[in-house]
Parts: sequence; C-alpha cells; structure tokens
Amino acid sequence: MEGNIKKNTTDHLANERTFLAWVRTCIGIMAFGFVVMKFSLFVKQLSLIIGKPELIQSKGYSSVIGILLVAVGAITTLLAFIRYKKTEKEITLSNYKSSSLLINLLAGFIFLISICLIFYLVKTA
Repeated sequence: MEGNIKKNTTDHLANERTFLAWVRTCIGIMAFGFVVMKFSLFVKQLSLIIGKPELIQSKGYSSVIGILLVAVGAITTLLAFIRYKKTEKEITLSNYKSSSLLINLLAGFIFLISICLIFYLVKTA
C-alpha cells in the first residue's frame, strides 16, 4: 500500500490543491454572505445619519440571504472535505472515478442566488 501511495504522489497533491481551492471558494461564499448581511445594517445607519429614516425598508431580505450564503459556504466546506477523503481513498486504491455532483450543485445554487439578488435589486431600486 505504501508503494502505491508513493506512486500516486502527484495525484494526491493535486487532490489536496483541489480541496484547498474548494476551501477558498467556501470562504468567499461565506464572506459574501457576511457582506450582504452587514450592508443592510450600513444602509440603515446611513439613512438615519442623513435624516431620512423612510429609506429603511421593513421587509429587507438581505439578512436572510446573508445567513443562507454563510450556511451554504459551511455546508460546501463539509462536502468538499468528504469529496477530498473519497478521492484520496480512490487514488490510493487506483480506483478513481470523476464526479461533478458538488460542482453542479454549487453552480446551480450560485445561479439561483444571483437571480434572487437581481430581482431583489430591481425591486428595491
């Protein structure tokens, strides 16, 4: 088994780099969620400072969207780790099979959130 790991060193290193790329993506998603959530607070404070509290919307969805993005980032981190361990095992056993389920789910979710944000921005403009 040790000889098989040494033989597949470059594959294992590529798997590690892929996992780290997923982690960076997850951090980016969570940071974006945090920014979305805090931006609504900034707008509320700014409207109070300039003396126009009527600019504050009572039904802002940015908090919900922000929390959802942070949660998706955390879940994606977990799924990326599971995928990393699965790929590591498959490389070690020389039985690797490509899977794009995580990529498809994340791309679909980001597209859905983008559409929701577009509608939200158009509605509030």
